[in-house]
Amino acid sequence: MQEQVDTARQKILAQVDRYITLTTAEQEYFLSCLQVKKLRRRQYLLQAREICRYESFVVEGCLRSFYVDDNGDEHTLHFAIEDWWISDLGSYLRQQPAAVHIEALSPVTVWQLDLPALEQLYREVPAFEKYFRILHQNAYIAQNERILHNISMTGAQRYEAFLKKYPALPQRIPQKYLASYLGITPVFLSQIRSKNTGKEE
Repeated sequence: MQEQVDTARQKILAQVDRYITLTTAEQEYFLSCLQVKKLRRRQYLLQAREICRYESFVVEGCLRSFYVDDNGDEHTLHFAIEDWWISDLGSYLRQQPAAVHIEALSPVTVWQLDLPALEQLYREVPAFEKYFRILHQNAYIAQNERILHNISMTGAQRYEAFLKKYPALPQRIPQKYLASYLGITPVFLSQIRSKNTGKEE
């Protein structure tokens, strides 16, 4: 158990170190702000209409966020795997009911940071304002890029772009969820994959 905790500590500190430099004392303070949560496959990290209490750093596993429309159809918005953060940011920052569900696609371990701890972290270690600003900027850029792809690309081109950006991710995601994310049917995605396999051969 302690070995798993040590590995998780190393993972999150290595991710943070990509953007800001911390002293040992600052690292320890940051880690003290986090709490661990484990999920089983198909368990929810967040359900729509709940208030999102945490930003969650994925130590192990894969999650997806999705919106359910008035007809009961699911629309996949994001995926999150190891070294990624996930939340409903609007709900988290405003403490208002969430619009989305976040579900574990496999057994998941996350380290979570609630809003009071985040605000205290900003006061105690101001470098974290830069860290989360960069994360949120990157998330905005990725979301904007996805919107432009949906407008300008065919389904096949969107799949190719996704594969280029996240080459290992399709192997971890059920086809129906990837199809939902790309805005195409599972049957069409299967056809695209079959064509790609034929090209590789």
